[in-house]
Amino acid sequence: MIRPTGGAAAGRRRPRGWVWLLVLGFVGLGLWVTWTVVSGLVRLEGVTVAAGRGGGPRLEEVVLEDHGVREKVAVVDLQGIITSELVDPLGFDLVDVIRAQLKRAGQDSRVRAVILRINSPGGEVLASDELYRAVRRFQQEYEKPVVALMENVAASGGYYVAVASRWIVANEMTLTGSIGVILSTWNYRGLMDKVGIRPYTYKSGRFKDMLSGSRDPSEIPPEEREMLQALIDEVFARFKQVVAEGRKAAAEANQSEGRQLVENWEEFADGRVFSGAEAYRLGFVDELGNFETAKERAMALAGVEEANVVRYQRRLTFADLFPFFGGEGRAHTVKVDFGLELPHLRAGHLYFLPPALVP
Repeated sequence: MIRPTGGAAAGRRRPRGWVWLLVLGFVGLGLWVTWTVVSGLVRLEGVTVAAGRGGGPRLEEVVLEDHGVREKVAVVDLQGIITSELVDPLGFDLVDVIRAQLKRAGQDSRVRAVILRINSPGGEVLASDELYRAVRRFQQEYEKPVVALMENVAASGGYYVAVASRWIVANEMTLTGSIGVILSTWNYRGLMDKVGIRPYTYKSGRFKDMLSGSRDPSEIPPEEREMLQALIDEVFARFKQVVAEGRKAAAEANQSEGRQLVENWEEFADGRVFSGAEAYRLGFVDELGNFETAKERAMALAGVEEANVVRYQRRLTFADLFPFFGGEGRAHTVKVDFGLELPHLRAGHLYFLPPALVP
């Protein structure tokens, strides 16, 4: 029998589907083994894993500075807009993450103090208050000092959280202050009239459509404006109370070493933004400096001469490396970075934010 030669290659069958599945399986196994080895090596270099006792995100400890001693100073980062929106793939928000880090630092007997590193323009009123209470509760429960380090910006809600600390450090060029409350909305009735759209609203009470942007400004009763202003004033009074109580408690704990608020400090609590140098002059911060200043102050307040510096981060899993293949039913978002990220403000929410960040 004569076998064809020229068309033999063309007549060969393509590999079956199970062959491709087998190849993909070996590739996935190789990636998993590689990740396991790499993560094990990282942990050998000073990363320890916390199992998230009592709930909360799983954390791992990263050593920033190793001085070969037992004592540690933990760094907790508060970065960006303070919000109650979810920041963790497992369903935890910013408050949950900060609380978990404080709890981890409190339960570790080797951690003697915490540096709360703040770089935030503020954010939601409730989330800011929850973080303020978390910092105060940490110091009361574990008797470990918190030193707030205000970096580029720690304004409005960022400063609200900082005043819960035992000691506040700011750079001379830090932007802080903006003590106040803002509630913003849009009125687009004029645009609707231009295009011939007229709203029809059915409501159960006179003020049920409060803050609705479809009403003509002449339809807004003066009582509504008064109620909204009263709400703003109430929250603003709480802000000033937090500042007064926080700075007073810090001054009493620090005695003559720290700074006290000047007598007319409330004149500067009108929403204005000032520098770290001005904040120091007015008594809103205790010391001018940088991270090294905050670290030395934290060790001094803790009564130790030297300490390792650590911070906490969420523990990575294999699914985190390939998020589109992880977690059944998990929503995935693709973000395009244009170099400027504006805060995502939600309608009807009160904010501790500088007016420049409110659209």
